[in-house]
Amino acid sequence: MEFTARLMLAFASVLGLAMTVWGGYYFVTALMSWRRPMDYGKHPAHTRFAVLIAARNEELVIGSLVNSLLTQNYPPELYDVYVIPNNCTDNTAQAAASFGAKVLECTVPVKSKGEVMRFAYNQLAGQGYDAFCVFDADNVAHPDFLKEMNNAYCAGARAAQGYRDSKNPYDSAFSGCYSIYYWMMSRFHNNGKAGLGLSAMLGGTGFMVSAAALEKMGGWRTQTISEDLEMSVQLAMAEVKIWWVPLAITYDEQPLSYETSVKQRRRWTSGTIQIAHQYLPVIMERMTRKPDSAVFDMGATMLVPAYQVAALGSSVLSALAVGCSRPYFSLSLALGAFALNLVISALGATAAAVLVVTVENKWDRRLWKGVACYWLFLLSWLPITVGCYFKKTTVWEEIRHTRNVAPQPGGKSRQALMP
Repeated sequence: MEFTARLMLAFASVLGLAMTVWGGYYFVTALMSWRRPMDYGKHPAHTRFAVLIAARNEELVIGSLVNSLLTQNYPPELYDVYVIPNNCTDNTAQAAASFGAKVLECTVPVKSKGEVMRFAYNQLAGQGYDAFCVFDADNVAHPDFLKEMNNAYCAGARAAQGYRDSKNPYDSAFSGCYSIYYWMMSRFHNNGKAGLGLSAMLGGTGFMVSAAALEKMGGWRTQTISEDLEMSVQLAMAEVKIWWVPLAITYDEQPLSYETSVKQRRRWTSGTIQIAHQYLPVIMERMTRKPDSAVFDMGATMLVPAYQVAALGSSVLSALAVGCSRPYFSLSLALGAFALNLVISALGATAAAVLVVTVENKWDRRLWKGVACYWLFLLSWLPITVGCYFKKTTVWEEIRHTRNVAPQPGGKSRQALMP
């Protein structure tokens, strides 16, 4: 038993060391999030935008987004809003057109959002647009979104990610957890990467990519179901930095149920694993030939599912080692050790949730369920990740959106992030 305990402890230590190195990198990133974001200045409206919205059965929510985009504080002659319906069985196209959007009926087979974007880009390339902005159909855009993206573009940005806020953080515990997760990604990941001088990560919505950057990459070439991460990697490989623009705000509808949450997170995790298999060998070859911090950083991001599995493996092995520390295996000791690790992780996740809600000034009594359950939200990701290594999601499944609401009050303006 003693030899078995030592062997398990050794394996757990190796996994723990790898997690410490990886986690330490992101701890430094989080610390750098306290640096003030770059001020892009105020520039005259100059950039001509094509706003792209992939939509599948979004009749109930598309109007709010289109209305928020057509009432931007930006000259209407400098942008067009395109809704690209695909695989619809409702009246999405008619609803979008009635609110004033231009409709591009997708005429190619679609298995992923990236294929919709590629179809739209191929239709619109060469029509004089400087940049393309992408939104999900359930979003609402801040009135200054295009104005802030214009400021960034005029300052030199050729790809940029805006702040992803929530329009329904108080609907349920799940929508609260998702809201905290996105606030955490904005503050500690993207703001931290900006503090380190690295690229932000595209978040699937509320982002901008210039026509020049797309042309440099050979067009819209994403193939996986996580087109945002894939394009982030492609931009890094093409040496195009993704700028962080926290004043370009998008309000996103968050899932309300566990079933919807699992479907969405399975897609995210499967896509990340798919991209890691496809791009990590290329990144490793690139790093040996031409080291690049942005490329390295994207490689580290692709290791998130592996990190989750390593964390679970380390906890299980450590608990088993404790159980084997007696001449006989003690199940109670093993379960006690595992429970202790779980409690420590839960306390750390809850503290992180409290911290981000505090620094982002999002405190509201209606958010208490999200804060209290955030540790469980993260814990529930582990079986999803493990399952994805055995059976990946390969098709972009529809997630119905029904919350046709404006952003709920509470929290500060993103202006507070600026100097």
